[in-house]
Amino acid sequence: MTDSIEVFVIDDEKHLRITVAQTLALAGYQPKSFEGAEHALHQLTPEWDGVIISDIRMPGMDGLEFMREALKIDRDIPIILITGHGDISMAVSAIREGAYDFLEKPFSNDLLLDVVKRAYEKRRLTLENRQLKQELELHSAPGPRIIGKTRVMQQLLRMITQIAKLDADVLLFGETGAGKDQIARYLREHSSRQGKNFVAINCGAVPESIIESELFGHEPGAFTGAQKRRIGKFEHANGGTLFLDEIESMSLSLQVKLLRVLQERCIERLGSNELILLDIRVIAATKVDLKDASEAGHFREDLYYRLNVVTLDIPPLRERMEDIPLLFQHFALIASNRVEREAPPLDGAHISVLMSHNWPGNVRELKNLAERYVLLGETCDYNLEQLMHGEEASKPLTLPQQVEMFERSLIEQELTRQKGPIKNTMEALGLPRKTLYDKLKKYGLRRDDFT
Repeated sequence: MTDSIEVFVIDDEKHLRITVAQTLALAGYQPKSFEGAEHALHQLTPEWDGVIISDIRMPGMDGLEFMREALKIDRDIPIILITGHGDISMAVSAIREGAYDFLEKPFSNDLLLDVVKRAYEKRRLTLENRQLKQELELHSAPGPRIIGKTRVMQQLLRMITQIAKLDADVLLFGETGAGKDQIARYLREHSSRQGKNFVAINCGAVPESIIESELFGHEPGAFTGAQKRRIGKFEHANGGTLFLDEIESMSLSLQVKLLRVLQERCIERLGSNELILLDIRVIAATKVDLKDASEAGHFREDLYYRLNVVTLDIPPLRERMEDIPLLFQHFALIASNRVEREAPPLDGAHISVLMSHNWPGNVRELKNLAERYVLLGETCDYNLEQLMHGEEASKPLTLPQQVEMFERSLIEQELTRQKGPIKNTMEALGLPRKTLYDKLKKYGLRRDDFT
């Protein structure tokens, strides 16, 4: 299945670019032609999963210079060099520097396709090994887990993994129950501040009259009832991570002081003139669009832009319904281990019920249901429909929506079980090859994501 494999063709000769691109397109690849190497270089990332074909002799940045710059982005990107007869020794030296292979002009289409195929297989294996190593590190590490196989959650996990090591403040945006607290703790566990204090405060749950003291601390006599020194959340989190949940609930006057802390990294306890230097990472979370709130005058615009440097959008559960069976089984397993009671198995009818709900309470609602499912045990004759009877009413999904969600879930489960092969998957599902390909395209699924 080569129709999703991108191949960069870099050559200043228009005729050669067109010929190579046509050959690749007829073989099912997605060629992308460049007259100059600089334009191709700007499109490369360490996650790019394609192959590069580049001429050596070109005006401006030549093939060797391009190769060296590309390998700085990712030392394993496969680069195939096109060379004239007089450049063979140069190409051999380039292979020692990291080029995958070279093609001497003129070359046959069969040779071109064979080299590209081998180069892509090497690239695919490299990226798979990286992902497996990353998953092994993530799942063997202590702390919270981020569960989800849907593309939106895999993209989110990649972003979280990239920024976890960076010591930058982060803004989390997501609905109630979507998992903002879980992701904040995950960021801390996979950062250089792992093992240091993680201090969480819900800005909407603390009365406005005491939240300033909670955050900044106070000295004795700072206000009526302040009999002794109190260390605030900022100071207690020094060296570690401070999680400010529901930051949209913070008063405008307190937002001014928070902005100063974020900019200057220091605080003063209430009733004190002594500056306390801070070494903290701040993770803020909100369930409302802070840009809209700032335009409406409910949130300071300067604080919004200060927080908006790194923003993670956490999708609601209804936008990743295919993760529901996996999440439910995960929560049920945790609950069964805690109460030492085996969880009843999920069958197709149970999954259909779970997938038909709109989940206004998101992952938290699903977790609560899974725990009730386990806790009620065999002493109660129940099913998931009865358990969900008391849940908050939500707009039911239409029958076509339920069918599509269920169909996608079944295809994903079978691809996962078969580890990607199309032939095995189509046989197990009883689908013709074209029908399966059409459905993969419809649901945005790629075989390579399951190999």
